[in-house]
Amino acid sequence: MALDYRKCAEEIVANIGGRDNVAQAAHCATRLRLVIKDNGKINKSALENVDGVKGMFENNGQLQLIIGTGTVNKVYDEFLAVTGMTAATKDDVKAAAAAQQPAWKRALKSVGDVFVPILPAIVASGLMMGVVEALGKAIPSFAETDWYAFLDMVANTAFAFLPVIVAVSAARVFGGNVFLAAVVGLMMVHTGLLNGWNVGNEDAINSFFGIDTGTIPTWNLFGNLKIGDYVVGSISRHGYQGHVIPVMIAIWFMSKIEKWLHKHVPEMIDLFVVPITTVFLTALVTFMVVGPIFATLENYVLKGAEWLVQFPPGAMIMGALYPLTVVMGLHHMYNVIEAGMLSSTGLNTWMPIASAANFAQFGACLAVGIKCKKAKLKTVAIPSSMSAALGITEPAIFGVNFRFMKPFVCGMIGGACGAIFGAITKIGATAYGVTGIPGYLTINNYGLYTILLLISGGIAFGLTMVIWKEDIEEGEAVAATAGSTQSSSKAEAPKSESGSESKSEIKSNIKSNGNDVTKKLVITSSAGEIALPTPGKVIPYTEIEDPTFASGVMGQGVGVQPEEGVVYAPMDGEISSVADSKHAIGITGENDQELLIHVGVDTVEMKGDGFTTFVEEGAQVKKGQKILEFDIQKIKDAGHPDTVVVLLTNSDDYEDVKFGDI
Repeated sequence: MALDYRKCAEEIVANIGGRDNVAQAAHCATRLRLVIKDNGKINKSALENVDGVKGMFENNGQLQLIIGTGTVNKVYDEFLAVTGMTAATKDDVKAAAAAQQPAWKRALKSVGDVFVPILPAIVASGLMMGVVEALGKAIPSFAETDWYAFLDMVANTAFAFLPVIVAVSAARVFGGNVFLAAVVGLMMVHTGLLNGWNVGNEDAINSFFGIDTGTIPTWNLFGNLKIGDYVVGSISRHGYQGHVIPVMIAIWFMSKIEKWLHKHVPEMIDLFVVPITTVFLTALVTFMVVGPIFATLENYVLKGAEWLVQFPPGAMIMGALYPLTVVMGLHHMYNVIEAGMLSSTGLNTWMPIASAANFAQFGACLAVGIKCKKAKLKTVAIPSSMSAALGITEPAIFGVNFRFMKPFVCGMIGGACGAIFGAITKIGATAYGVTGIPGYLTINNYGLYTILLLISGGIAFGLTMVIWKEDIEEGEAVAATAGSTQSSSKAEAPKSESGSESKSEIKSNIKSNGNDVTKKLVITSSAGEIALPTPGKVIPYTEIEDPTFASGVMGQGVGVQPEEGVVYAPMDGEISSVADSKHAIGITGENDQELLIHVGVDTVEMKGDGFTTFVEEGAQVKKGQKILEFDIQKIKDAGHPDTVVVLLTNSDDYEDVKFGDI
């Protein structure tokens, strides 16, 4: 029986709290995507039972209802008619969903958006820095060679100029000019300023400025004008190497100023007025406001840490808080504590605290890498965790843990537990500047240090494995499973007479139907035959590398491991949908078969790069007609499986669906 699209839409509206409870609505190839104002008004149990809704889940501020290709667009049209809303794009929905999130979640998302594109650079640098530093400590003679100096330079570059990389990425996120942002980033690490890593090092300060006071000089732009004890326009002459948050704040401000100027400055003089004004005002705000705030924070953190590490409970607190100071870019100040300990007692007891905190972030990041299903996240998390194990935690913190928050908190807990163990056992190091695995080169008790690492890393790993759950990302292929706490489905995988059909039983249906790709049948039913849409090895849908597809929630079908990047129409019919990102096409057959062809897993994230479509929605196609081309290598380079998913989304309408191919 054909679905009553109007009734489906009306029941959806009724069970989500009515029109007034919907902020935005859009659809993709298979799902209705809604931004709900008040989730408490959703009648989930009733919504799950609406005829036409095959499943539902909540993610990133969106309520996503699985309806199916060729059907969702018709239900969406009726939804708009019922509610009186206007059509929106997926980007509109994402923006509306983001606006619904709490301020702290929006801030975290901004940090993630800035850091994800630059992860390859900092992961590579982090790993290399850890290896080079370890070699230098293990083989002192190597540290004196030209090879060490060269490798150290190569490894440190991304971190020495991190503000520049962050500035460029932040400009893309906040909508500013990337080249102006690069200038601001370069200012913050200018060679005329004391390297930020040397703040607090009196010898470095005296040597750099040619003084003997050990105090960083200032530029007083407005003379000795004061407000209380604050000298107006006073700029401390130090850089911001290793800082992240100050750079992001500076570029956010720069982007706001630039946009405002573009709106108000006449076009005739825009080209030279806007850039110079933007850079000048940003520089003043960065060095006069942002700079002093973080300089003050550094002083408080330094004094607080010096006081806390004198007793075990304080060490536990610092073990927990240390990653937060990494986020703020204040952690380089701890070198002053370590240097002071070595000069007074000859033993650096701060190192075990920092090492526990860093190794805990390693454990949390590793857990994410092991637990996550998305290939792209896995390829980031595993190398980042290795970098953290070597003492360079920025890739793990910014690329994974802080981005998802729960792993970050689990790391803080693990770091606290390891730190208090280190304080109680009173282990220490004979040098400073290394943590994690390289710390074995300077620690005074290998056995206790091993236990410390196991405690901190193990607790963080275990907590993350239990607490963290992978979010369902945007796209047609999602990491949701039927029956989870956030998703539900009325569709089930096909069953044999004795119960659930096994992979081997599905494989047994595969058979040969000739050599021409358009003659090899992959799905047959009483409604007609569906041919192989692309040449390659056919696998059961249960083996597709995505839980939603593999569960059968979106219909039964097959996966094809493609041999070439081309998709042909597998049957005569009408194009019911073409994804904006060109990776998915829906076809309605002459006998009402509703077919989804989805190229790759999570390839919606590629935003159309590597995909070319040759049909539009509503077009009539003939079996064997080329409808899509895709770049297999680009899909693999992006970290996605390239499996072509072929699903008969209304397979529940037929009792005799069979699968076949070579």
